[in-house]
Parts: sequence; structure tokens; C-alpha cells
Amino acid sequence: MKKYFAEFFGTFWLVLGGCGSAVLAAAYPDLGIGFAGVALAFGLTVLTMAYAVGHISGGHFNPAVSVGLFVGGRFNAKDLLPYIVCQVIGAIAAAGVLYCIASGKAGFDAAASGFASNGFGEHSPNGYDMMAALLIEVVLTAFFLIIIMGSTDRRAPTPTGFSPLAIGLALTLIHLISIPVTNTSVNPARSTGVALFQGSWAVEQLWLFWVAPIIGGSIGAAIYRFILSNDEE
Repeated sequence: MKKYFAEFFGTFWLVLGGCGSAVLAAAYPDLGIGFAGVALAFGLTVLTMAYAVGHISGGHFNPAVSVGLFVGGRFNAKDLLPYIVCQVIGAIAAAGVLYCIASGKAGFDAAASGFASNGFGEHSPNGYDMMAALLIEVVLTAFFLIIIMGSTDRRAPTPTGFSPLAIGLALTLIHLISIPVTNTSVNPARSTGVALFQGSWAVEQLWLFWVAPIIGGSIGAAIYRFILSNDEE
């Protein structure tokens, strides 16, 4: 059970840290951290929890990563559903804590503010349509899996103990690219947690932020497994 709890706590930290930075700190008067700060926050959540519990569960914290690693031959099928369930529960729990904190400010409205939810069309931060959102989520999640599998490969030029740095920085870069397009998902659990508390359009558009990351993660893992990996692996 330890690995399932590790996935719960890791995903909890990712949503609380990443989405919390967006909800509480991104536009704070005069000292707001902005898009760059939110991007860094997401990267730091994965980096810190990968070091904290990655040795217990592998440090997925993301259904698209779990599915991708399964496609890539790095993950056992029997653990796939329990991992995803624990990740989603962790994300919902973190979103609940964040909602309680944010509600402590007079006038807070999760539905009106968006509550760090992912969206497209009129709910994209910069008005990008559904096809743009679908494409960027597929492509960025694919590269995320390539980076994860490559940085943890035994042939990697640096020791595997440094792989969380590459993975955390990759997630930061992903957010720097795509926050204006979709508010950045590449993680169905992260999208689900906050969408349930936003409660309207975010739930209606949630399907894209399950479908696109899982397709992208599977593509990236397959590319690494069948094109970039050694024949013996």
C-alpha cells in the first residue's frame, strides 16, 4: 500500500502547489508571481516529491504518465488502475483544501475565477480553440514521457538520482509554453481535481484533458520504447 499512498500524497502536493500558486499567488497585487511563477511552482512540486517518494512509487503523480510508462514497458498492468485512482483522489483532496483556503477571502467565487481549471475556446486564457488545445496537450505530454523515460534510462549521461531535475524542469518548460493556450494540463488528475470545484464549464471540457494527455503520453512512451531504446531493453 505504500506506493499507492505515495502517489496520493505526490499528486496532492502537485495540485496544492501548482494550482495553489495560480489561485492564490499568480495575480497577487504588486507581487504576483505571474505565469512564470506558476510554471516554476508546478515543476518544483514534481521535483520535490520525486525526491521524497519517487523511490517508493516511481513518482508518477499523473494518470498520463502511468499509462505512458505502461505502454513503454516500464510499468506493471496490475498497478495501473490503483495508481490512477489514488492520483485522482489525491488531486480532488488537494483541490478541496485549496478551495477552503481560497474561500477565506471575501468575494471568492471558484466558478467565476476559473479556479486554475483547464479550458479551450472562450475558457482558454488567450482564446485558443479546441484543436489547438488538443494538439498542444498531445505534443507536450508526448515529449514529457520521452524526457521521463530518457532521464531514467540506465544509459542516461547523468546518474538517475538527477532525473527529477530533468523531469521538474521539463514540466516547468511545458507550463511556460502552454499556460496561455489551455492553462496547462498534461495531467488528467490535476485537471479533474480543480474542475470539480469550478463546477461548470471546466467539467464540461474535462474530457479533452483526459483524452489528449493519455494519447500524448502513450505516443511519447511508444516512441522511446520502439525508436530510441536499446533493442535489449
